[in-house]
Order: sequence, then C-alpha cells, then structure tokens
Amino acid sequence: MIVQMMIGEGSQLSLSQLPEPMQELLTRELAAISLVDRDTVTAVAEEFLSEIESVGLAAPGTQDGAILALADHLSPELADRLRKQTASVRNGDHWPIITDLPVERLIAIMMAESIEVCAITLSKLSVAKAAEVLTQTPGDRARRISLAMSRTEHTPSDAVRIIGAALADEYGQTPLVAFEKAPVQRLGAILNATRADRRDDVLEGLGSEDPEFAGHVRKAIFTFKDIADRVKPIDIPNCIREVPAGVLAKAIAAGLAGDDDVRASAEYILSNVSQRIATQMREDAEELGPVKKSVAEAAMSEITTAIRGLVDLGTITLRDPDATEEDG
Repeated sequence: MIVQMMIGEGSQLSLSQLPEPMQELLTRELAAISLVDRDTVTAVAEEFLSEIESVGLAAPGTQDGAILALADHLSPELADRLRKQTASVRNGDHWPIITDLPVERLIAIMMAESIEVCAITLSKLSVAKAAEVLTQTPGDRARRISLAMSRTEHTPSDAVRIIGAALADEYGQTPLVAFEKAPVQRLGAILNATRADRRDDVLEGLGSEDPEFAGHVRKAIFTFKDIADRVKPIDIPNCIREVPAGVLAKAIAAGLAGDDDVRASAEYILSNVSQRIATQMREDAEELGPVKKSVAEAAMSEITTAIRGLVDLGTITLRDPDATEEDG
C-alpha cells in the first residue's frame, strides 16, 4: 500500500535494487490489492510514519553500500576482493561466481557434492565448459551426474538459487594467502640472486634433507650455466639484445675461461648469433683478459636476469631440463 501511494504521488522508486524474489513478492502483494477504505489507508500511513520517525540509525543495508562507506577504512586488497564478489552477485543470484570458476575448481565440486547438486551445477555452465568438466570427471561419477540431469527439470527456482549461494560460499571465496608465490618459486628466486658457492651449498643441503623439494628448486633456478640446456637457439639473439656490450664481453670472457658448464653456455650464445656478432664478442672478450670472479658473476647475473624477464613477459619459454628430446 505504501508503494502504491508513493507511485500515485509520482515518486521514483529504485525497486530494481531489491533482490528479485522480493520484487516478485511485492508485485504479487500489490496485485492482490483492489480497493482499500480510507480509514485503513490512513492507519497504514500513520504506522509507516511512526516506524520511520523511530529510526535512530540508517546503515547501507547492502554489501555495495557497506563497501562504499568503508572504502577508506578497509585494506585495499580486501575492498577489491569484496567488490569483485559483489559484482558477481546481482539480485541474489550467486551462480555467476560458480560459472566463472576454473575447470579444476568445478571438478572439485563434481567430486565432493551430491549427484543432484552436480547435475544442477553442470546445467548452469556453458556447453563448452560443461563438456570439459564432464570429460575430466571420472567415468562412473560422470555417468551418474549425466543420469541425474533428467531429474533437474522440475527443480524449484528457489532451490537452485539456494544451491548457488551455498556453492559460492564454499567454493567461490578467494583464499587469503601470506605469499603470492609458492615456496619453490620464492626460494628459487632468492638462490638465483645468491653467490654461486652459497647457492651450491644450500642446494646440497636441501638434497640431503628433502630431495624432492630440492629437485623442484633446481628447476626453478636459472643461472648462466643453464642457458645451453634451457634456452632455445632461436631465442638467444632476443635474450642478449638489451644487454650492454661491455657486460656481454665480461660474461663471455669469464664463461670461456670457466668450468665446463659455463663454457658450454658461453659457446652456445656465440654459436646462436650471427657470425659477425660472434666474432666481435670473442674479440671483445679476448681484449678484457681474465675477469675478476665478482665482476664475472655480476655480468652473468645481468644476462640471466634479462632472460628471466623475457620468460615472465611470456616472450620466450624455457625448456624443461627433465624433458626428453621428443618432448621438446
């Protein structure tokens, strides 16, 4: 009745901000009203005014409003995460959060939830994504979920909405983690910038304490001696393009005079650039003569840093040291 009175007075109401079930209920309630006597209208209006006048505090009442009100007080990371969650939920529908989940997360739902819930979830996905999820779900489980699809035809919309909200709460939250990168990546990055003798000492200790972890760390490490095994020949010119000529000369000079691994990488660089550039690099290296260890390590580190930068940008990819020749 209040809504009808306000509309009758020409007021513009933002009813679209309400959840769709509430909008639907309001529409049905308004449709049930035909004629109301004046005394009843007056009584309702007075009760409504009394409720309004007794309000002592008005809060946002929605997550969007709460985030806006607290924007200057929440941590930027949390505020951004809450905005993303809210943007995915409109009119009480949490399913967009679920349909945007990566395939591996959806497979976790297929394996953990009831067959009926899995069938409803699969029905909400795009055809391509649903096919990929079903393909990666174990055979017997996939067959049972497919069979349950026939029982979803008459599932009430409210039940589907509740299931979506429950799944979003369980699987849609982005966990807060203390570190952006995994332990292997963090330690690998640290050892990349560590002196060679200390790096070798740490790796030796890791190998005796935790061989598996040590193996993963070795893969994450990329130093000058790894160039020959892990950089593709076609990528060498791109890798050294931004490295100053003087730095290249020091690294090549030290590499050619070093042990087998670093000498192999120095020769690998020279053999995968043009003959003219390779000749110039050799001449520059010979003019330098012996290079101090600290200077050599700094020069080699500058080259490997440039290479890792190209990897991070996706410009090049490194070869897996454990891959066979057929694997690439």
